Amino acid sequence: MRHAMTGPVAGGSGASEAAGRPLRGVPEVEEFARRCFAPAPGDRVGAELEFLVFDRADPARQVPMGRVERAVPALAGGSRVTYEPGGQIELSGPAGPLAEAVGRLAADVAAVRAALGRDGLVLAGVGLDPLRPARRQLRQPRYDAMAEFLGRPYGPLMMCSTASVQVNVDLGERPAARWERARLLAPVLTAAFANSPLSHGRPCGWMSGRQAVWENLDPTRTAPVDGSGDPAAAWAAYLLDARLMLVREDERRYRAVDDGSTFRDWLDGAGERPPTPDDLAYHATTLFPPVRPRGWLEIRYLDAQHPDDWPVCVAVTHALITDDRAADAALAAAEPVAGLAEVAARCGLTDPRLARAAEAAFRAAVEALPRLGVPPGLAAEVSGFAARYVSAGRSPAADLMDLMTDPVRRLPAWLSGEGQA
Repeated sequence: MRHAMTGPVAGGSGASEAAGRPLRGVPEVEEFARRCFAPAPGDRVGAELEFLVFDRADPARQVPMGRVERAVPALAGGSRVTYEPGGQIELSGPAGPLAEAVGRLAADVAAVRAALGRDGLVLAGVGLDPLRPARRQLRQPRYDAMAEFLGRPYGPLMMCSTASVQVNVDLGERPAARWERARLLAPVLTAAFANSPLSHGRPCGWMSGRQAVWENLDPTRTAPVDGSGDPAAAWAAYLLDARLMLVREDERRYRAVDDGSTFRDWLDGAGERPPTPDDLAYHATTLFPPVRPRGWLEIRYLDAQHPDDWPVCVAVTHALITDDRAADAALAAAEPVAGLAEVAARCGLTDPRLARAAEAAFRAAVEALPRLGVPPGLAAEVSGFAARYVSAGRSPAADLMDLMTDPVRRLPAWLSGEGQA
């Protein structure tokens, strides 16, 4: 999972530091965490879109990653194309003002869709593979160690069968405020964009089955960061108390750590050698809380969306975090559902409390979009999504659930048609 914001990764060791120098104890970890929250005036947004790829003629067939790589063209919008371990394709668009960032990434998504379509392939914007078993295609030392650490069955599912929309937002002049908004809005936005209710061709019991997968992974690296008190101090504690997943020996060798030790243990002398600043920066990339600070905010709790609908997800999330008036209205609506993260993933907007909160949040976002310079077309897409799903108390996952009772429209045909109703 790669960032779509420009500039150096926050908290990195820096060119002037010797890579092998031992860390100077907990205070240096705390300083690392503070750099991750350094004010950065601006309202840029970046998005990273993951999609599953299906063979139109046989959606149950695994698509070789090489076939996808050969079909993808050069992209004029500047997006980077990478691949997840199961062959999921990821497009990371350049960060910029909302309208510009969405426009450039949308052009690249359209180019990829067209190119894959000519080769009989389709992009599926869904958070969990609804049909195929997890099967790893990408072999890299980092992923080998990660697979060993995470174990079965949820490690392979997360690595090979999930897809998300990640929204990256500047911290602005008041990082703590944006951090708080991103955290507190998680249940509402998770429910509104829940889009992964099926696995192996049948309901999995969650409207966001992708979130269910994350719920079953190591909680020291996937649970939310504590929201009480200073964000930088909370992030420092999270970094210290998360279990070590792997140690990078060099660019080609990664060693899985399976003894349950934490970064704090390593700092206290438990390892074969003391950790360095580079080790700390790398450890941070193996932690996956729902919101992760990196000198910007990574919002990581959103399921992948249909190739036509992801701009709505990016626009709404950005508006509710960066626009003060929209944020105040959305947070007031979200307060009664602040503790319903699991309910949001299980039930989506079928829960009336979350449906009410989401309707208020979308209304606030729609009102904010003109203030953010969003063109009428994108604003209309947001309003249309709200009418189609939010006002009706439906998450996008409901479209997939409908297939379970539709005698005509079945899952393979839905996938072959790019999820068109």
